[in-house]
Amino acid sequence: MKILVADRVRELMKEHGLNQVRLAEKVGLKQNTISAWLCGKKEPSITSLWLLADYFDVEIDYIVGRKDY
Repeated sequence: MKILVADRVRELMKEHGLNQVRLAEKVGLKQNTISAWLCGKKEPSITSLWLLADYFDVEIDYIVGRKDY
């Protein structure tokens, strides 16, 4: 199973008109953390996945690529 976090976060950011700085502000994380995810250097922690899922109103399974909508 390929984890699609970077692709899904990028897609959700585009749908909501957010850049890395604005997303970081909205979910209470650092911009360089978001950047590391998008570059594939790191994967988000479960806590970060919860923050993203809550903010974007999607399931964590969608963010990690286990589900499609």
